Amino acid sequence: MNYVIDFLKNFNPVIQALFATCFTWFITALGAAVVIIVQPLLPYALGFAAGAMIFVVVEDVIPESQSNGNVDIATMGAMVGFALMMVLDVAFG
Repeated sequence: MNYVIDFLKNFNPVIQALFATCFTWFITALGAAVVIIVQPLLPYALGFAAGAMIFVVVEDVIPESQSNGNVDIATMGAMVGFALMMVLDVAFG
């Protein structure tokens, strides 16, 4: 990686910005192509990411759930409660 940095140091800052812009465009296009290819899996991946974020919020951000040594029970209770809330929202929504 250092050879890339050393190579780019020899150029004008405007040319360096042009290289950075082209690289960013290429990575963005590659990411868009990957999303288009795996589009059928996208709802499952986003659902997993949402579940992971909810777990982190319950486990780390809400410190009251850590009290009295009931960490796992409190976390599972919050996750089951959230899932039940979502089922009721969809059912009666």
